[in-house]
Amino acid sequence: MPEYDFAVIGGGSAGYAAAATASRLGLRTVCIDGAQEIGGLCILRGCMPSKTILESAHRFLDLRRAAEFGLSVGQIGFDASAIRDRKRRLIGEFAGYRRSQIEDGTFEFLRARASFLSSNELRLVTAEGEETHIRFRSGLIATGSELNLFEVPGLAQTPFLHSDLALDSDVVRPSVVILGGGAIALEFASFYSALGSKVTMIQRSSQFLKEADADVAGALTEALRQQGVQMICDTKLLRVGIEKGEKAVYFLHDGAEQRVAANELFYALGRRPAIGGLNLKAAGVELSSTDAVAVNDRMQTSQPHLFAAGDVAGQYEVVHIAIEQAIVAAKNAKRLLQGKELGRIDYRLHLFAVFSHPQLAFVGLTEREARDQQIPVRSAAYPFADHGKSLVRGEPEGFVKLIVHAKTGEILGAAAVGPEVAELIHEIVVAMHFRASASDLASIPHYHPTLSEIWTYPAEELAEVAD
Repeated sequence: MPEYDFAVIGGGSAGYAAAATASRLGLRTVCIDGAQEIGGLCILRGCMPSKTILESAHRFLDLRRAAEFGLSVGQIGFDASAIRDRKRRLIGEFAGYRRSQIEDGTFEFLRARASFLSSNELRLVTAEGEETHIRFRSGLIATGSELNLFEVPGLAQTPFLHSDLALDSDVVRPSVVILGGGAIALEFASFYSALGSKVTMIQRSSQFLKEADADVAGALTEALRQQGVQMICDTKLLRVGIEKGEKAVYFLHDGAEQRVAANELFYALGRRPAIGGLNLKAAGVELSSTDAVAVNDRMQTSQPHLFAAGDVAGQYEVVHIAIEQAIVAAKNAKRLLQGKELGRIDYRLHLFAVFSHPQLAFVGLTEREARDQQIPVRSAAYPFADHGKSLVRGEPEGFVKLIVHAKTGEILGAAAVGPEVAELIHEIVVAMHFRASASDLASIPHYHPTLSEIWTYPAEELAEVAD
């Protein structure tokens, strides 16, 4: 029976990062993935394909606004098939490169579905039905996530889109109802709206993007409403169905039953950790209250020699954190075998972004989190509507906000809604990495006119209070 120092289940971003790191550290490493396509969620059905089609939609939105800038572009239109084909070509190239990385011999790669026989042994079954067993000294679970289908009456009988299907569709319907209010829902609302669809969003909780502070989520909500997106929150879904050739959704809102119908129904009510078929019970691996693989800050599961990273661990479902977790896990697998103290992951610089139009991004603590943790903070904001470069660009929506420790002035978090804020937020990431204060940020020169100089205004306000 083959034996390995480190066995990785899953060949996505986290799995590849862990396997490559472990191999460089000298561990005999195997990576196992039984999916039809290799590359993981980010490359195949997440980050990269969604941003590819959003780029097309947002450039079309620019064409629709050409007259505002004194430009004449004549009759405009789009080809949904061509948008899809560009996505397929680019994603094919990305996936091909990832396959070449996985198969370059840095570590052993096996195409098979894995399930635990014990905490140190895996059963592997290939697509052809061939079965083998392997043993390992330590391992990583990095199987990602899958669509989480809630029981909504009528949903099973009603054809609907979700992100996997929509990313490979060559049809854009005149009207779309989107169930959900997270990043995926907001990005697809922006996509369809930019291409001219009438979009209605139905969110169960009291605000869209519930992870964000209310003022931040509210700014994006207002901007999308100004673009014509109907956004309804604080609802309870009752049923869906097909009526007169349309997809109808019934829900409770403000104490009354309401109905909205459209040509297409888009399901974006979240994803869940992909743990089916792993037989985690045989390995003694415990789950969290959300059915994710429970881990500590060393990325260890309930079995100290087994680690988990990425969406399957359920903490932060973003790729850069999945990679950070995976690298911590791989290094700790090496330390564990050496009997050394294990390293810990630091979520202080937790980043999040929504690539809607306008964009939304935040890093570090939100004001709500600071209150919950009883951390004294002060904040200051500055609007893009009073900022020269954003006015030149014709993008005055939104604002930036800095959050600092009330006593020391150290920057603990930031948030922004507006043009290119998924890029702008990284200025604050760097500042926070070096534990800079608002005074430090205010003292750094910024070229004028640029979008990035907007950070100096809340920084100056907070620095004056500190001084």
